[in-house]
Amino acid sequence: MSSSSVLTDDTALSRADRTWLKLEAFLNLISGMVIFALVILACYNVIGRKIFNAPVPGYVDWTEQFMATFAFLGLAYCQREGGHIRMDILVGALRGRVLWAAEWLSVLFMLLLTTALIYGTWFHFDRSFDWNAPLWSRDSSIDIALPLWPAKILVPLSLGILWIRLVLQLWGFGRAFRENTDRPVAVPLIEDAATQANKEAKTVEGADG
Repeated sequence: MSSSSVLTDDTALSRADRTWLKLEAFLNLISGMVIFALVILACYNVIGRKIFNAPVPGYVDWTEQFMATFAFLGLAYCQREGGHIRMDILVGALRGRVLWAAEWLSVLFMLLLTTALIYGTWFHFDRSFDWNAPLWSRDSSIDIALPLWPAKILVPLSLGILWIRLVLQLWGFGRAFRENTDRPVAVPLIEDAATQANKEAKTVEGADG
């Protein structure tokens, strides 16, 4: 039993969904690894400061870089699985084409907002990036002069991956509206609390497959 509420089949839409999922899942894995590395770094910094009076040089600088990584790399994967916080009180009461139209409009709004954010974050990266200077001498952190451009360019790239996911979901909800189906593919389906709790329990038990 899979913890995902996204259905699959052999259509072009579902194949595109599963193909893009591979990239999203890989980036989400990297995000998790970065969080783990940050926990290790924090422990080492506390122990080093307390016992050896030798904290990690530039700890705040490294943390800032890590935060940009794990905050954005998992965006598209979370959107694919329907993991972002939202209010289902109204949408959960809808059925049929009315539900799919509401979902389609919601995703369209997110797509427009993401498009604006891509432009803004790319401009923010470009403004601080001297294309004629060596990579190590561009905009840097205050303490140990870590280059900031990797974290800054990561944001529009992550949003670009989310943008493709939103396009796929527009396709999926539009197809569901057209066919008036109750089992669309490539989109997260609304689940009741009992179903969600059961799937989470299965995942913790290692039965997710």
